[in-house]
Amino acid sequence: MTAPAVILSRPQLGENIGAAARAMKNFGLADLRLVAPRDGWPNEKATAMAAGAADIVEAARVFESTADALADLQLVLATTARERGFAKPVLTPPAAATRLREATASGHKTGLLFGGERSGLDNEEVSLATAIVTIPTAAFASLNLGQAVLLVGYEWFKAADQTPSVQLEHGPLAKAATVEEMQHLFAHLEDELLKSGFLYPSDKAEAMMRNIRAMLTRGDFTDQEVRTLRGMIVALTRGKHRKTDATK
Repeated sequence: MTAPAVILSRPQLGENIGAAARAMKNFGLADLRLVAPRDGWPNEKATAMAAGAADIVEAARVFESTADALADLQLVLATTARERGFAKPVLTPPAAATRLREATASGHKTGLLFGGERSGLDNEEVSLATAIVTIPTAAFASLNLGQAVLLVGYEWFKAADQTPSVQLEHGPLAKAATVEEMQHLFAHLEDELLKSGFLYPSDKAEAMMRNIRAMLTRGDFTDQEVRTLRGMIVALTRGKHRKTDATK
C-alpha cells in the first residue's frame, strides 16, 4: 500500500518544512512534494529542523505549480479552514484518513495538499482537489503547517487497523483518473466552451470555469470515463460543424 504524498504549496519557512517532514516520519509518510518554496531549495533550516527525518527532506521533490505536483495523483484532499463556496465534500481528519485508506487499498495514488503559512491555498488549488479536509478547532482556527501535517498524518496512521477490506468500485481493470488527466479534460472543455460563447461575459469566465472544474472533480471519474467525456466533446463539436455545413 502506497502512503499519501504530502504536498506543501508555497511554504515560506524552512523550519516549517522540516517540522512537516518530522511529522511525516512519525506516521509513515515519506513522499514530500514542495511547490515553489519561498526561500528556495535545498534549505539548511529545513534539514536541521527535520532531525531524524532528514532523509525525507533530502528526497523532497520541487515543482513550479500545484497542478504539476498533483499530476500523477488520483485522489487529492486539500486542507483548509475557510469557506470556499465549492460544492465539495468537507471531511474531518478521521473521515479523510478512512477515505485515503480505502483509495490506497484499491491501488490509487493519493495526496494531502497543504497551503503556505501566510494565506493557505487559493481557490484554483482547492478546485483541483477531490474533497476538503477541515481540522476542528476552538475559536482560533489557524494551525502551524507542521501541526496540520502532524494531525492529519496521525489520523492516517491510526486508521490502519480500521479500514475494511474494499473492492475497486469501478471494476478490476479500471483506474481512477489522475489530476493531469482531469486537467487535460478541463482545458479541452474550456477551449470548446470559449469557442461556443458559453463562458460569457468574459469577466465571469474564470469563475464559471472554476465552478465547472469543482463540479467535475466530485465525479471521481476513471481514466476511461475521462477519455469518454473528451470523445463526447469532440463528437458534439464535430456534429455542430456538420450540421452547419449541411445547411449551407
